[in-house]
Amino acid sequence: MKIIWLTFIKSYVSLGLFFYFKKIHVFDVAHIPKKQPVLLLSNHQNALLDALIIAVKCDRFAYFLTRAAVFNKPVITAVLKSLQMLPVYRIRDGWSNLSNNNVIFETCSKLLNNNETVVIFPEGNHNLKRTVRPLSKGFTRIIMDTLEKYPNINLQLVPVGLNFRNPSKFPDECAIYFGEPIQAKDYMVKIRNNGVAELKTKVQFEISNLTTHIPNDDYKNKLERLEALRVDFLDPHRVNQCLASNFVNCTVEKKNSLSTFSKIFKFLLICNTLPPYLIWKFIAEPKVKEKEFLSTFRFAMAITIFPLYLLIVFMVLGSIVGFGAILPYIVFVLLLALGTIKL
Repeated sequence: MKIIWLTFIKSYVSLGLFFYFKKIHVFDVAHIPKKQPVLLLSNHQNALLDALIIAVKCDRFAYFLTRAAVFNKPVITAVLKSLQMLPVYRIRDGWSNLSNNNVIFETCSKLLNNNETVVIFPEGNHNLKRTVRPLSKGFTRIIMDTLEKYPNINLQLVPVGLNFRNPSKFPDECAIYFGEPIQAKDYMVKIRNNGVAELKTKVQFEISNLTTHIPNDDYKNKLERLEALRVDFLDPHRVNQCLASNFVNCTVEKKNSLSTFSKIFKFLLICNTLPPYLIWKFIAEPKVKEKEFLSTFRFAMAITIFPLYLLIVFMVLGSIVGFGAILPYIVFVLLLALGTIKL
């Protein structure tokens, strides 16, 4: 039953992402071992969408370490745990709660020993800035504790780079890069702190190569120059090369000639789905306080309110003029949505 539930959710979220993103480019997913314990270590820009994209595209049913603050109600907690999400506590959750992480980290070690996949965002928080922030020590503790408890485990660490063209806009485009596996046992040295330091440096370096990494010094000016050059933020290798060359060796992104048609489709789509659009624009969107959550809440609305509205229209109008007569209109609206998103 668990596999059936996870497969259903994964399929539905995958369909939702198909209708939400212009395209999701996936690179080197074959780097993820199929039958070995894997720890996926990703940068974190776009709140819950980061986890959803990895869950759909990593080809394995993964467990996710998720900030404990979202486990705030029994029903929500039950749903999140059914989706293999584990709460992790931070200082802002209270010093007394930090000890709860001991159980969670031990659970992660057991899962990895059973050849499962665990996803961690080692930056410890999310931020829309196009940079890889300093990594926290939590992920290294899980790795070292796992190696100490299960010395024969062949733990694989796979760095992940998530890149968005414009993460706060809709529709957006995403590219996810899976790096080559890192052998965790190579960092199991006599002095644990030395191994931890080396591992953090290695993972930071690998993630920074898989995503656009603009150093914090003069960040705003560098970002503005990259945007003015119209670089392709879905290609972090070339963007980082542009930065390294002091903006000499830069590749310009091709302009989309179909954007006018997309705007026409968007206008027609809004006209045909006005109630859910108004709910989002004037009720839901104003309540989003952090820009990092804007896309997440927009996506949540897209996979709940939008299909529910179409179902109501289908049932109400279908009972009046016949379901066969109303079905072409529903297909027309879905085609408008595809035209808005994909062109």
